[in-house]
Amino acid sequence: MVTEENLDVCLTREPLDVAAAVARVACREAGGIGIFLGTTRAETGPAAEGRAGALVSLDYHAYEEMALTQFRKIATEAFKKWPVARAVVWHRLGEVKVGEASVVIAVSCPHRGEAFDACEFLIDEVKKVAPIWKREVYESATRWQ
Repeated sequence: MVTEENLDVCLTREPLDVAAAVARVACREAGGIGIFLGTTRAETGPAAEGRAGALVSLDYHAYEEMALTQFRKIATEAFKKWPVARAVVWHRLGEVKVGEASVVIAVSCPHRGEAFDACEFLIDEVKKVAPIWKREVYESATRWQ
């Protein structure tokens, strides 16, 4: 059963704290913690030059109420498919500069394989269904994704 104690979802404009996410999912029942950390990567080379210079940051926007509802719905599916003890789904909004984290998913389960599988499921589903959009900010242009 999913409760506030075993599931933490949020959208924030503050930097994501990976250590806090790990601490939030750590518990005596879990022998494995799976973590996914999505960061803004530098884009260089011909593809980036064609987009008006290097990528500076990503600017995330969301339909916040619906995104949080989707996070909970996806997590509920993960709790049904795997023996998830606790889970975190945190996503940044606003400007996320190159090298900074935009999303952290952490999942604890009795065994590592289950934690890895549940973590992969969560990030894949968040990317598919959460109403979150990003604007790519380049040195001299922007582009919505």
